[in-house]
Amino acid sequence: MANKSRKIKNILIIYWFLLLYIISALVWWYVALSRQNEQMTTFKLQEINKSGQHYQKNVEMVMNENKRKTAQYIGEGSIFFLLISAGALFLFRAVKNQLKISQEQQNFMMAITHELKTPIAVTKLNLETLQKRKLDEEQQQRLIRNTLQEANRMNSLCDNLLLSSQMESQAYAITFEKINISDLISGCVKDFMDRFPERKIIKEIENNLSMTGDLFLLQIAFNNLIENAIKYSPKENPVMVKLYQQDQSITIEVIDEGSGIPEQDKNKIFEKFYRTGTDATKHSKGTGLGLYLVKRIITSHQGSVTAENNHPKGTNFMIQLNSL
Repeated sequence: MANKSRKIKNILIIYWFLLLYIISALVWWYVALSRQNEQMTTFKLQEINKSGQHYQKNVEMVMNENKRKTAQYIGEGSIFFLLISAGALFLFRAVKNQLKISQEQQNFMMAITHELKTPIAVTKLNLETLQKRKLDEEQQQRLIRNTLQEANRMNSLCDNLLLSSQMESQAYAITFEKINISDLISGCVKDFMDRFPERKIIKEIENNLSMTGDLFLLQIAFNNLIENAIKYSPKENPVMVKLYQQDQSITIEVIDEGSGIPEQDKNKIFEKFYRTGTDATKHSKGTGLGLYLVKRIITSHQGSVTAENNHPKGTNFMIQLNSL
């Protein structure tokens, strides 16, 4: 990492040095041409016969030519300067964005490696324990439940990776159908209650609400939000899931009582690979794909998703979709 930072620093030094050199050369070119123009003007004025009939007219012609060339040098120099500045700015932004993407991909690969190795290691350990030791029924069920949780987490991660790739390449064909969104959200909540029996999940879901959408995509979006709330809030604090209809709009709220999201990060959390710099995020697992997919999925359904503060603490993710 230190070598990479040093390389980037050296590249930036060379970049700024070359840019300053080009601008300096442009300024030198303008000064040299201006001096040459003044010398030529002086020489032409000396060549004019002062006692001639058209002396004044000839002087005016020489001076007008001097002004015309000066304006030409200024115009050409300004155009060159603007082109160089625009090219330098474009190149700088392109390199900066590429470095940012490279850093995000590196962080993503590290997160993916950790996300995959952890459930594999836990699953292997649990199965080896079940194989080598005689455990009572309660201990066996606890290990099996733990193994299933890790398997579900790995399956969710694979779904996010595959879906992200398909949606970016436009390889996923969205299938719109009539969905009972009340049943869908209730099913998502039940799955998490089964996976995390120690967590308190409160649901306030209106019955028999319907909409048109892709069942698989919406299920992934809601699962990502609920999992996000569970992941970034203390175990003793509840997570609330709400579903209700107002006029022709269906609203889904996933509310937690975690540390919340800094105001400056609320517009960035839906970017691919982005993770906030809070302590809760640093010490928790994640790839930065969950909220990115939520945004993509909800947008593809002509809906909106926002993150608001939950009082006195925590975050309220609110999704609004069109009902039937």
